[in-house]
Parts: sequence; structure tokens; C-alpha cells
Amino acid sequence: MTPSHARRRGIKYRYYISSALLQGRPKQAGTVSRIPAQEVETLVIKAVRDRLNAPTEIADALLIQNHVTLVEVQSDQLVLELTDAIGAGSKRKRKSRQVIEVPWRKTPSTRRREILVPESQTPQNIRPIRSENRAPLVASIARGRRWLSELMTDPTANTESIADREGCSVRRVNMTISLAFLAPDLVKAAIDGRLPHGMGVVRLSDMPAEWSRQHLMLGFNK
Repeated sequence: MTPSHARRRGIKYRYYISSALLQGRPKQAGTVSRIPAQEVETLVIKAVRDRLNAPTEIADALLIQNHVTLVEVQSDQLVLELTDAIGAGSKRKRKSRQVIEVPWRKTPSTRRREILVPESQTPQNIRPIRSENRAPLVASIARGRRWLSELMTDPTANTESIADREGCSVRRVNMTISLAFLAPDLVKAAIDGRLPHGMGVVRLSDMPAEWSRQHLMLGFNK
């Protein structure tokens, strides 16, 4: 998984997102494609400290770097693979591998804005997005994809540097990058003007990463 973050009302939220999902391969993303960073990191650190009985003076980051080789996220647990190491100075001797299974389930997000489609209406009959709102939205989607590609390929790039260069806020950069995770058919619908009325950068930037949930929340049929 790839670390990322978003800002909502000035608060930074860190999370990990499936690399397969970032690369446009949702079928390979697994059952859990996006997880809250702080919650998972706290569980991992506690599990490792308890297993190794590690002294409190050892920093969390150093402990993870020296002993954790893999964290596998499953639907009902975290599977940690550890490597024990003993030795003096800079020399380390690897002894054996251990596995820790930590019970965990992703907490479902309740802070979502959903569009309710009347039962008497089909998605095709919903009032479409205004033409004057379509062009800025499509341009923002293209910009978000370009900025996301920059963050993934340029190790010196970050949201702050992009905001400085573009003359906008970091919050605006994060919102725009969120549009890069829209399902391809929803992007095409935006280009064709077939998204529901009221859709714009603010609402679409708050979409979940999973494409199936995006379709459900928009009441959109492919």
C-alpha cells in the first residue's frame, strides 16, 4: 500500500491506499483498498512491542524498521511478519521469522454525502450537470491526475510544493488529487455531461476510492 493523506477543514487525515488501485487495477486491489494510517500503525506498534517486550526508550519508527518485514491487511485481521535480529554495533544476525495475527476490521465511514435517487426516476432521467460546471470539473480531473502522477514519480514533489507553484492552497491540491481516483466511466460521464445536477469538484473529491461505491453513491449505471 502507498501512504497518502487528505485535508478536511484544515485537519490532515493520513491513510494507506492500494497501489493496484492507484495504478487503475481495482480488481487486484483486494477487499480492503484504503485504511486509516494512525489506527493501523497504533495496532502494529503495540503488537510488536508486546511480542518483543521492547523497551520504551526504543523509538516506534526504529522498532518497526528493524523488526517488521511485512504487514498484510486482510478483511478481519492484520498479519505481521517479523524478523528477529541480534548482534552488536552495525552487524546484525537474522535468526528466524515470526508471524503475528492482530484482529482488526476497517471502521465504515459515515461522513459521506449521498445522492438519493427517487424510486420513480431512473438515473438516465436525473437532471444533468450544467454545461458551465462541466468544463471546470473535467479540467480539475485532468489536473488531479497530472499532480498525482507527479507525486508518484518525483521524490522531491509534495502537496506543499505543488500548492506554492500553482498559487493555491494545499487543501485545494488535495481536493483536486482526489478526483484522480474517480472511476473511468464516471470521468467519461463528466465529459459527456451525464453526471447528476449539482456534481462538482467539492462533492466528487469526497468520493470513496472504491469504484463500485462511487457508482452506488451517484446512482449511476454504467
